[in-house]
Amino acid sequence: MAKVRMWVYSVIVVALVVLGTPAFGQGTASIITENVFNQMLKHRNDAGCAGNNFYNYNAFIAAANAFNGFGTTGDLAARKRDLAAFFAQTSHETTGGWATAPDGPYAWGYCFLTEKAGGDHCNSQQAPCAAGKQYYGRGPIQLSCKNYNYIAAGKAIGFDGLNDPDIVARDPTISFKTAIWFWMTAQSPKPSSHDVMTGRWTPSGSDNAAGRVAGYGMTTNIINGGLECGSGSNAKMEDRIGFFKRYCDLLGVSYGPNLDCYNQKPYGN
Repeated sequence: MAKVRMWVYSVIVVALVVLGTPAFGQGTASIITENVFNQMLKHRNDAGCAGNNFYNYNAFIAAANAFNGFGTTGDLAARKRDLAAFFAQTSHETTGGWATAPDGPYAWGYCFLTEKAGGDHCNSQQAPCAAGKQYYGRGPIQLSCKNYNYIAAGKAIGFDGLNDPDIVARDPTISFKTAIWFWMTAQSPKPSSHDVMTGRWTPSGSDNAAGRVAGYGMTTNIINGGLECGSGSNAKMEDRIGFFKRYCDLLGVSYGPNLDCYNQKPYGN
């Protein structure tokens, strides 16, 4: 009977892993512990950064647990690389680092809460705009600076993105959710960054012809390929890679292939 129980337990654990559901003790929190979170984002509460513990660990874990498969898809190495890539890309979007910064430039992710340039970014041709509301970048992913992305995120997550875009800079759990939603959601013809990092994406014929291949560089193409990919090296792309390498090192996982998008054509080109 004990052998039967052990066999059943093993089958359940394997099934949960295959389905992308965290098995016992294998959720996101088992990889991104609070200590690791604090090591990654060492200066997020420094003077001049977001401060007030807005980007806090409990909000991140609450947001992570709301998305099936986030940090729980694939084997342990795939899960670690996916999370390292997520934090690397969002850290670049919110970085306050500089070349000679204490602890290095890649210890300064999640410094900024809102887009430094500010601006309205209302695109009334694709979606309505609410009077007096501004749709500039907010949160870890700097929510794409367009009102229609606020509307889409709000519908998916459960907030009024049209009439209350400021909630992304007011509620830390919703703020993290917008970033994870973006990471997990394909925007055709682009795949999701999550699928790329966990081996669930297969390049199409047009992707292969454009040099778009699996690896961290592809997530840069998804996020900002039009400005950073297909033209060799540039400072922004290298900054994204620097964050990724630091986080992979902290998590004890290899970087995987294709870190850059030097030779990848952006979508739409």
